[in-house]
Amino acid sequence: MYNLTNLLSDGGSKALPIVIVIVLVLFMIILLIATRVKRCPSDKIMVVYGKVSKAKDGTHRSAKCVHGGTEFIVPLFQSYAFLDLTPISISVDLKSALSRQNIRIDVPTIFTVGISTEQGVMQNAAERLLGMKLAQIQELAKDIIFGQLRLVIATMDIEEINTDRDKFLEAVSRNVEGELKKIGLRLINVNVTDISDESGYIVALGKEAAAKAINDAKISVAEEDRKGAIGEANARKDQRINVADADSQAIKGENQAKMEIADSQALLRQRQAEAEQRASSAEKINAAKALADGYEAEKQAEIVRAQREKATQEADILVKTEVEKRKIELQAEAEAEKIRRQAQGEADAIYAKMEAQARGVKAVLTAQAEGLAEIVRAAGGDTNEAARLMIADKIENIVATQVEAIKNIKIDKVTVWDGGEGKEGKTATANFLSGMAKSLPPMNDLFNMAGLNIPEIIQPKKVEEKTEEAKEEKPAK
Repeated sequence: MYNLTNLLSDGGSKALPIVIVIVLVLFMIILLIATRVKRCPSDKIMVVYGKVSKAKDGTHRSAKCVHGGTEFIVPLFQSYAFLDLTPISISVDLKSALSRQNIRIDVPTIFTVGISTEQGVMQNAAERLLGMKLAQIQELAKDIIFGQLRLVIATMDIEEINTDRDKFLEAVSRNVEGELKKIGLRLINVNVTDISDESGYIVALGKEAAAKAINDAKISVAEEDRKGAIGEANARKDQRINVADADSQAIKGENQAKMEIADSQALLRQRQAEAEQRASSAEKINAAKALADGYEAEKQAEIVRAQREKATQEADILVKTEVEKRKIELQAEAEAEKIRRQAQGEADAIYAKMEAQARGVKAVLTAQAEGLAEIVRAAGGDTNEAARLMIADKIENIVATQVEAIKNIKIDKVTVWDGGEGKEGKTATANFLSGMAKSLPPMNDLFNMAGLNIPEIIQPKKVEEKTEEAKEEKPAK
C-alpha cells in the first residue's frame, strides 16, 4: 500500500503517474457501476437475462423480471431489455360464429389487454414476448381471442347472448384471460358493440318483442280508458253521496259544536269558581305558611346564634386548654430531657471512673504478673525455688508481724517463783518466757492458713529427727 502523501513528498515526479493511474482506475470503477445500475420505470418491466440466480423454490430461471426499483447488470454475463406496460386495444370483428342453436351470428367486440405484472405471468411475458413489437403482440393476442370467443358463443343461446350481456362478458373474460396469461398478458376490458345474424333471427326477435310491446300498449290503453269511464261514473256518484253526507255531517257538526260550546262555557264558569275558591284558600294558606316560616326562620336563627356563641366559647376554652396543655407538655419534655442528660452525664462519669479503675487494676496485675515471671525466670523455672525466694524476701515482715503481736502487751506485774533448775536445765523464768513465745502461732500454721506449704529450708525438724541426729553424733565423740 502506498501513501499518497509520502509518494508526493518522496518520489516527486515519479509518484505522479502512479497517482494518476489510481485515480483513473477508481473513476472507471465508479463509471462502470454507474452505467450498469439500471432503473426500471413504473410503466415498464425490466427483463434481466443471461446468468441469473435461481428462483426461491430452487428452479432455474431463464430471466429475471423487475417492476420498479433498480438492478445491477453484471458486465459480460447479463443484459437487459424492457417490456412496455401500455394497454393494447384489439378490435375483434367476429363473423359467422356458430351458436348453440346452430345459428351463425356476428359479434364485433373490442378487447383491451396489457402485459401482466403478476410474478408468474410476468415471467411468461419475459420468455414469450421479449423482443416482439407491439403489432406482433397485438396479432398474437387477437388470434387467441378469436378462438376463445368462438368457443364461448358455441356454448350459449342467442337469447342469452343478446339479453344477458353480463353473463356473456363474464364467460368471455374467464376463457380469454386464462389463455392470455399463458403468454404473459392480462385482460383489462371487454366491450361488445353489436350482435347480428345472417338469418334475421335477432331481427325477428326484435320485431316480435316490438309487436308484443305495441299490443300490450294498446291493451293497456283500452283498459285504462275503461277504467277511466267507470271511474268517472263512480266519481260522480260518490260526489253526490259525499255532498249529502257532508251537508248532514255539517248540520250535525254545528249542533254538536253548539252543545260543546255550552258545556264548555258551563265548565268554564265552574272552573273559574273553583279556581277563585282555590286561590282564596291558597292565599290564606300561603299567608299562614309564610307567618309560620317566619317564626321558624327566627327560631332557626336563634338556634344558630346560640350554637355559634357556644362554639365560640368552647373554642376559646379549647384554645386556652390546648395552649396550657402544650405548655405543660413542653415543660415536661424539657425536664425529661434535662434529667436524661444529667443521667447520661453521670453514667458517662461512672463509666469513665470504672474504666480508669479497671485500667489501674489491670496495670497492677500486669506488673505483678511480670514481676512473678521475672522471679520464676531467676529461679531457673522452678516454682518451689521461686516461692522460697519470695518467702525469704518477706521473712523479715513475717517475724516483725509476730513480734508486733506481743509488743503492746502491758504486764503490770509478773511474779516468778523460781525454784531453781527444772527439767532439761531450764529455770522457771525461762519456762515462762518460752511458753509466752509458744503462744504465738507457728509459722507453719500461718502458711497452712494461707493455703501454702512452707519450704523445707525453713521447716523445724521433728523431735525424733533431732534425737537420731544426737545418737549419731555421740559415737563420733
